Amino acid sequence: MGTRKSRPRLAVWKFASCDGCQLTLLDCEDELLSLAAEVEIAYFLEASSAPGPGPYDLSLVEGSITTPDDAARIRHVREVSKHLVTIGACATAGGVQALRDFADVREFASVVYARPEYIATLATSTPISANVPVDFELRGCPIDRRQLLEVITAFLAGRRPVVPSHSVCVECKLRGNVCVLVAHGTPCLGPVTQAGCGALCPAFNRGCYGCFGPADTTNSRALNAKLRVLGMSDPELVRVYRTFNATEEQFVQASEEAGG
Repeated sequence: MGTRKSRPRLAVWKFASCDGCQLTLLDCEDELLSLAAEVEIAYFLEASSAPGPGPYDLSLVEGSITTPDDAARIRHVREVSKHLVTIGACATAGGVQALRDFADVREFASVVYARPEYIATLATSTPISANVPVDFELRGCPIDRRQLLEVITAFLAGRRPVVPSHSVCVECKLRGNVCVLVAHGTPCLGPVTQAGCGALCPAFNRGCYGCFGPADTTNSRALNAKLRVLGMSDPELVRVYRTFNATEEQFVQASEEAGG
C-alpha cells in the first residue's frame, strides 16, 4: 500500500494591519473547505491557536513593517518560506499607516500616547518588498477573494497567477456601468486604479477610491485636470491619492503634481 503524498504547507502571517485580508481568506467558505483538502494550513493564528513549525511551501503575508521587531520577524518568515506572497495594500504599499512617511512619526506618537518614550516604532511604514524578496503582490484594501483563490491555486500548480493589471474603467464597462465621472461629474480614481474590486463603488454611483493601487498605465495628470474642472482643489487631490496606497510611485507622483 503506497504512502499518501504530503500536502503543501500554507502559512498566513500578520504584521501592521487590520486583519481584513486574512478575513477574506476565511470568507471563502465553501472554497476554503476544498482548499483545506489540498493544503495543510500549518500556521494561521487568525483561525487556529495551534501553529505548526516551518518550513512552509507558501506564506501569505498581511501588513506592513512598522517596528524593529517587524523587520526582524519578516526576515524569519522569508527564511522559512519557499514562496512568499504579500496580500493587501498594507503589505504591498505600506497601507494607511504609511501616511506617517509624509510627516513626523514622533509628533504623532506624542499626541497619541501618554508615554511615547516607550513606543518602539520606525519612522516609516514600508511594504514587505522593501525588506525581503517577494514572489507575488496581491493588491486591494481588502483583497478580492477570487483573486486570492487564483493566487493560491497558481502557486500550488506551479504557474504564475493571472491577475489583471488594467484599470477599474474596464470593469465598469464589463458591468455595463454608466461612467460616474463623465455622466454625473462624480470624482473617481477609476481611470488610474487597478481592477480587482469588480467596480464596486461605481456600480453604486460612487467614485473609485483607489483601493487596489495604480493600474499598469496611468495618466494622473490628465485625470487631475478633469477633477479640477469638477471643483476639486489641489489639497483635496492630494488627499484622494494619499489613502490606502499613498506610497505607490504613480500615486506619489499624482499627489506631487497636485502640490503635495
